[in-house]
Order: sequence, then C-alpha cells, then structure tokens
Amino acid sequence: DELLRAPKLRGGLGEYLLEDLLKQVLPAEHFEMQYHFRNGTIVDAIIRTSDRLAAIDSKFPLENFRKMVGSDGEGDRKTFQKAFVNDVKKHIDSIASKYILPDEGTFPFALMYIPAENIYYEVIIKDEGANGTGLYSYCIDRKVVPVSPNSFYAYLQVIALGLRGLQIEQRARNILNTLSGLQGDS
Repeated sequence: DELLRAPKLRGGLGEYLLEDLLKQVLPAEHFEMQYHFRNGTIVDAIIRTSDRLAAIDSKFPLENFRKMVGSDGEGDRKTFQKAFVNDVKKHIDSIASKYILPDEGTFPFALMYIPAENIYYEVIIKDEGANGTGLYSYCIDRKVVPVSPNSFYAYLQVIALGLRGLQIEQRARNILNTLSGLQGDS
C-alpha cells in the first residue's frame, strides 16, 4: 500500500504490469516497450501489426481516487470525484495529443492501460453524467480506448489470433510461390 503512494513507483508498476501482460500473450517481435517516435516522444508500449502501430500508455490515477473512495461525507466525495475526473481527463488529453501519430504509422487511436480494475470501473462503468459528458464518452471523442488488465487481455487474445492468421497466410503464399517455381523448373 505504501509503495503505491509514490507516483514514480506507481507508474513503474503500471508499466511492469503492462509489459508482463504483453509478454504473456504476444510474440516478442510484435510489441516493444518504451517506443521512441521520430518526434522524440516515448510511449510506454506499442503493438506492431502488419502495417500499423497501436500505442499504449499506462496510467494509474490513484491519489484522488483513493481520497474519493475513502471520504466520509458526500461533499468530500463529490470534491474528490471531480478531482479524479479531472486527473483522468488530463491523462486522456495527454495520450490523444502525444501518441496518436498516423504520420508515424500509428492507428488513429491509442490505448490507455489502467492497471487497476476498480479504477477502470470508475472511469468506464460509472458515469459522472450530471457534470456533462461521461469519462468513457470523453475517451472515445478523443480516440483514446481505455483498457483494464481483464479487457486488455481479451483484446490481446484477438490480436494474437489475427497475427497467427497473418503468419499462416504468409506461409501459404511462400509454399505456393515455391510450388509454382518447382513447376517452372520441370
């Protein structure tokens, strides 16, 4: 618990958990940690598909979340909730402006990895609609897709299947090319 109080350590933990999840599901050649874009920006991770990069930034907005959950009075809770929502919106804006770089080969969206299911739930499921646009809508409007360990694992499984399909397609093409070369030799 004390470990998570320091933002630098918390950030490092989020990146570690992100890397661990990527290693569990994807072949090493299809992801990279601490990816450097040509413009000098560094994102926590990218997933490399056949023709594009999916940028992933780990965010662990814990301070005001803890205060919100631990607050006794309704007034305090609302104050900390508003601060939490503002923290998350800043993260979303940062990801949208720094890591959606189609000129550098990214998809026209980026992923925000939230390594704690309870925080993800607060961002995605609960909606502060009374204050205007909910956080999920805010994410989608800025082309930032929030993911938790569980949802990201499911996405990665689908990506891994797609990558295997591409490998099979490439192998089949190589076999057909070899066979047609052999036919030409006879």
